[in-house]
Amino acid sequence: MGMYCLNMLDIALELAQTRKAYEDLATKFFEHFTYIASSINQIREGFEGSWDEQEGFFYDVLRMPDGGFIPLKVRSLVGLTSLFAVHVIDKSLLEKVPEFYGRLKWFVDYRQRNDDYQVIENPGNKEKILLSLAPFKRLKKVLSALIDEKEFLSCAGIRSLSKIHEKPYTINIGGYDFGLHYEPGDSETSIFGGNSNWRGPVWMPMNYLIIQSLEKYYNYFGDSLQVEFPTHSGNNLSLRKIAEALRNRLIGIFTRDAKGNRIVNGQDELFNQDPYFRDLVLFYEYFHGETGKGLGASHQTGWTGLVAEIIRNSQE
Repeated sequence: MGMYCLNMLDIALELAQTRKAYEDLATKFFEHFTYIASSINQIREGFEGSWDEQEGFFYDVLRMPDGGFIPLKVRSLVGLTSLFAVHVIDKSLLEKVPEFYGRLKWFVDYRQRNDDYQVIENPGNKEKILLSLAPFKRLKKVLSALIDEKEFLSCAGIRSLSKIHEKPYTINIGGYDFGLHYEPGDSETSIFGGNSNWRGPVWMPMNYLIIQSLEKYYNYFGDSLQVEFPTHSGNNLSLRKIAEALRNRLIGIFTRDAKGNRIVNGQDELFNQDPYFRDLVLFYEYFHGETGKGLGASHQTGWTGLVAEIIRNSQE
């Protein structure tokens, strides 16, 4: 929802360049985003947000009928989607929407005077405004998990569930045990028809959005923000370089290695070597979290076809 608000804000600001009525809509979406960011990030009496300071991750929180809260400490794409809600506004654009800019400054000042959560961390920046669901210190912690090969980072991109859940996660709610564990390929049970239901494999659309978000953060921080890639490697890169590295891993699913094999085909000799089949690349639904082998439906040209856009962006 935070991402949705920022997308709508971006559209409204663009329309407001020629039609001033859209400044009101831009104000609404900015305020809605602020409320969403506040609810997720804050912990106060009677309410618990999604952020766990000790573990450095955003978790789902289950609200019980008695008003209590139970954090579901599953490290999954759910927490990583906090990165999707990011937008950079050039202040030169705001000069063309003075009513919106005035309301934005009033709203920020009002919340500051009332000691409420702020989504603009560096209002003194003379060129750009960063709107982000993840504050800077929390952003760095989420990024650390994102690009950790012991967690989300695989040879084929970002997994949908952290590898730390090779040790199953369980929780007791109302006397019943619930849980899950890391499944990099097809599900070990038939409950989802063989689909792992996002419990480990790599999904192209989610990786695409992660790369987009890293590029947006780079637009604001530039080379001033350096992060270890992979985590614990001691090799510091800018977010643009990390986005490029993730693109290369996704593209690598489909490209031939020195033996002429493609990761997407696994050990399938027909599609790897047969002259009539080796150039027929299938767009699988998702990809094995350890090997990158294509799994599920083989005709997902809708979302897995995004790899064409990823290739195009890597050549710019």
